[in-house]
Amino acid sequence: MIDIDVARKLRDAGLAWQPADGDRFVIDVQELRNEVFMLSSMVIERVLGRAGLPLLRFNGTTEWALDSVEQHEVVWIPREDQLREVLGEDFLALRRADDGTFTVTLRTADAAVREVPAPHAEDALAGALLIRLTAG
Repeated sequence: MIDIDVARKLRDAGLAWQPADGDRFVIDVQELRNEVFMLSSMVIERVLGRAGLPLLRFNGTTEWALDSVEQHEVVWIPREDQLREVLGEDFLALRRADDGTFTVTLRTADAAVREVPAPHAEDALAGALLIRLTAG
């Protein structure tokens, strides 16, 4: 799972999120930063609040006494498959080295090929996506 700081950078770089069952997120406050939640219509569902803003509503008593949180107050933690999907055709390859690290090969906006190494596959994919989103 990618770090919340990396997920926040992806969001700030323009990665859009349409919440769906199975998505992971963190409530972006220090006290809850290490608690990863998973969207599920049985436990946490997406609804519109009174002001028309998206809310993530906690059903029942499974998550303390937390009723809901506005979507802009959370940070989506995309999975490996979601990162690959967003990269689309710019994603060329993911390789695992003998030392256990991973490298993503990415086609950049100027048609160059770039390699992005990281300790985990999701980290390498997130790094590649950050490059693509921030390319000017």
